[in-house]
Amino acid sequence: MSDTTAVPLPDGSATPEVTAQGPPRDIQVVPLKGLPFVAVAVVFVTYAIASDAPWALMFCHVAGGGMWTAVDLYVGLIVGPILGGLSVPARAEFSARFMPKMVLLMPTVVMMTLAAGFQIAIDYGGLVPGTVNRPWLIVSMVVVGIMAVIALGLLEPANIAVLFEMRKPQPDGEVIDRLMRRFIYTAGITGLMQVATLVIMTRVATQ
Repeated sequence: MSDTTAVPLPDGSATPEVTAQGPPRDIQVVPLKGLPFVAVAVVFVTYAIASDAPWALMFCHVAGGGMWTAVDLYVGLIVGPILGGLSVPARAEFSARFMPKMVLLMPTVVMMTLAAGFQIAIDYGGLVPGTVNRPWLIVSMVVVGIMAVIALGLLEPANIAVLFEMRKPQPDGEVIDRLMRRFIYTAGITGLMQVATLVIMTRVATQ
């Protein structure tokens, strides 16, 4: 569906009808400008683990986990209901600008959280049999593992599929809408599961 408008010229004539296109077709599935930031995050996490620096590990784990939780809750519980009230073209326009950023953001924060968190658990002896926090950490790893599978196995493929659909000469609005709903729902589910990890981790920190 497209709208057309005629633009008046100074002599009173009009230009040929101009088609109001939907989202741009030159969408970058992977926004290249964001790659340096991802590289910095990867290098810093690698340094934190290799040097076994407590502050660097804690920063990666807390910062990554905080961003992961915030994004999931924001997308699932705030952005989702807003998108639900928009027309399909409006959702497509939003997706063209929002989804490429998520392609880089989600894998990065998942990597930061899991890699640093596992190293912290080893360093503090939390996984040693018989320690008081071991059951809590195992439960946390199960919950976070499920979230990672959802984020990287369902949410991210839906995200990428939306972008590839929008790059087509004639994008299917219904397909985009269905994939966007899948993206929003999975983000909401992982966001709610993040609340469980917050409960577990605050419990571990106060044991």
